[in-house]
Amino acid sequence: MKNSLKIHKLVLFAFLFIGITSSCSNDADDIGPTPPVPGEERNLVVENFIYRGMNEIYLYKADVPVLADNYFSSQTERNDFLDNYSSPEDLFDNGVTASQDRFSFLVDDYVELENLFSGISKTSGLSYGLVRYCSSCSEIFGYVRLVLPNTSADEEGVERGMIFNRVDGQQLTDANYQTLLAPDTFTIGLAKIEDSSISNLDETFTLTKREYVKNPVFVSKVIETEGKKVGYIYYDSFTGDFDKELNDAFGEFKNASVTDLVLDLRYNGGGSVRTATDLASMITGQFAGDIFMKEVWNAKYQAYFESTPALQERLLNKFNTTLKTGELINSLNLGTVYVLTTNRSASASELVINGLTPYIDVVQIGETTTGKFQASVTLYDSQNFGRENANTTHTYAIQPLVLKSVNSAGVSDYINGLDPDYAISEDYQNLGQLGDPNEPFLKLALDVILGNRVSIPESIEKFKPVGESGMDQLDYQKMYIDKIPELIN
Repeated sequence: MKNSLKIHKLVLFAFLFIGITSSCSNDADDIGPTPPVPGEERNLVVENFIYRGMNEIYLYKADVPVLADNYFSSQTERNDFLDNYSSPEDLFDNGVTASQDRFSFLVDDYVELENLFSGISKTSGLSYGLVRYCSSCSEIFGYVRLVLPNTSADEEGVERGMIFNRVDGQQLTDANYQTLLAPDTFTIGLAKIEDSSISNLDETFTLTKREYVKNPVFVSKVIETEGKKVGYIYYDSFTGDFDKELNDAFGEFKNASVTDLVLDLRYNGGGSVRTATDLASMITGQFAGDIFMKEVWNAKYQAYFESTPALQERLLNKFNTTLKTGELINSLNLGTVYVLTTNRSASASELVINGLTPYIDVVQIGETTTGKFQASVTLYDSQNFGRENANTTHTYAIQPLVLKSVNSAGVSDYINGLDPDYAISEDYQNLGQLGDPNEPFLKLALDVILGNRVSIPESIEKFKPVGESGMDQLDYQKMYIDKIPELIN
């Protein structure tokens, strides 16, 4: 991330976001905010945009008194309020966001935000988790979860399961890891765990970040075992630009006549609601036209949507038969799906589980998920908050929560996450390889599918998570829909 990009609602457990894929205005792409000149009257253009957006469509508008439509008697009075905050960031964080909201955020460079929505970012290819040596330790180590193909980490030979505890020769701690891992080029030093103790190894890898487009369909294969054909897919994010690749993977499963499916969402932090709906339709197919998820907005928009039968349809996300492109969805018509999760599985991942549960058996294996059921939308500084005709004097955008998701049985508000049917945690000393039938999570799923006796291994040491790669990015654990509704005037 460039230093110019600020995330003013950084979260470790966050969720769904809603993006807008409207036409782009090229003349706004490289224009940044102009700082005020000391002594001059403040330009409150950005602040007024923030207030207008939150007043219009924020999910928790009713919980922020200052956002009430009749709170200010004049524009002058509103400007006086806005001028009390030192910056747009200060206003957003401390003036117009509800206390229970951990996930809405403000950015000062929406161009980079849009790139992330499309799966474009700078990366070394190293996907990792960070954990403490012990519950009271400041020292931490990283474990490699996966390595993106054709990246620096891939070229240097980094592999899933490797442990590292030093960056550029310095021990990682809870106070320095963000700084040490931030540069475009850095060197990691490997370590090993033996009898719950961690020691340094001499091996190092120097990694360089570069722009990369990530295909979230990371592993897709058919496993034949004891007369069954089991489809396995590790899916890393709900990125709408790769819906075809996802559908193609299910086409291969369909052609192979798989009898069961293991959907690996253990590190998937979310993404597109439409993609989540289509994925659910790929798993099933027998429920086309039925309700997958219902939306609940703020009181103003909810009343509007419920005012006529035609508008009520706007609140319903239904199982589909085609992708957005019109391509037919490859459906497996399954009655059971096995989903692998960790506490990093969030938002759209949880939406798939919750949305499918009223219809088929969803067997969840792993850890309790993050617990996010809200979605957000990108608002730009234009008359209708769309990207087209956005104000060219700045590149601020806001990403407020605007709706919560409810499944067809009325289930929502799973703030503590979704609990597994079979609990297992990753053992950093034995991660295994994704897609390998002997990898612990997948092995447990296969045992359940085959009706074998289930044996769940215990980790030697339960290390406490500190963070993970990508948690400073704007698309971290977010879920989004494709378009904002027509504004209510």
